[in-house]
Amino acid sequence: MKIVVTGALGHIGSRLIRDLPFSFPGCEILMIDNLMTQRYCSLFNLPKKGKYTFIEKDVRNVDLAKMLRKEDVLVHLASITDAASSFGREKEFEDNNYKGLQHVAKAVAKKKARLIHLSSTSVYGTQKNEVDESCPENELKPQSPYAYFKLMEEKWLKKYRGKTGLPYLTLRFGTIFGVSAGMRFHTAVNKFCWQAVMGEPISVWRTALDQMRPYLDLGDAIRVVHHFISRQQFDGGIFNAVTQNATVRQVAMEISHYVPKLKINYVNSKIMNQLSYEVCSGRILKTGFVFRGSLRTGIMRTLKKLQQANTL
Repeated sequence: MKIVVTGALGHIGSRLIRDLPFSFPGCEILMIDNLMTQRYCSLFNLPKKGKYTFIEKDVRNVDLAKMLRKEDVLVHLASITDAASSFGREKEFEDNNYKGLQHVAKAVAKKKARLIHLSSTSVYGTQKNEVDESCPENELKPQSPYAYFKLMEEKWLKKYRGKTGLPYLTLRFGTIFGVSAGMRFHTAVNKFCWQAVMGEPISVWRTALDQMRPYLDLGDAIRVVHHFISRQQFDGGIFNAVTQNATVRQVAMEISHYVPKLKINYVNSKIMNQLSYEVCSGRILKTGFVFRGSLRTGIMRTLKKLQQANTL
């Protein structure tokens, strides 16, 4: 079996490619990344056990059909993911994320391979109560262009499966936290850890301190992908993946266990009108998956990686 990972050098991909050889011994791992974020170091010290091939290209410019066979799996991670910066960049997000997904799906369908599509819990947007995958489409309220196009991807895939029988599933990931070779620091938990170590106040959207948000431990994210590859479950289903729902205040409290002098700086944001929401992962739990991560452990490991970076 070949496992193709697009966006292979990013925060999730750089961890996934390191774990795959141990969960699926003997598999070929084809890594595709355009290196837009210049994370060359994600290729450093790959496990010797892995059978790796790297292609430096934009996934929209790769003839994926030539690389796929019926038994193969493509994990599509190639996406611009910074929701806060997506305002005013709608055309870029449409071209890269939405049209990129279409290109990938058509190649997978042509070879009757299998697709894992990464979406986001941000498609739920403003919600008053805990939500799950049964949330009616008219109640999905994405609050950023990034989230809007993720929802558009989901809708397109559903229609495309109806026409072609495409074997796929969609994973709605919570906000990722945790350590990887290609990790980024633009999302809440990782950014707060960086600011805390650098002696800076953590930047909190003015209305968000006590609002709930769904978070996903990176280790759990990788195991979710492995879980569905092993189950060979590509029936067009949608699954939420959330380790923990937490408020910004709770995240700050966890960081303060290790950085006692933590300070908070309140800022305005283009998505500050996004209200509190909690996401349920009951559907994935029914498949036998167990979440093992925690905010405290993820924060501790991230801070340990940075602990020598600042003597303040």
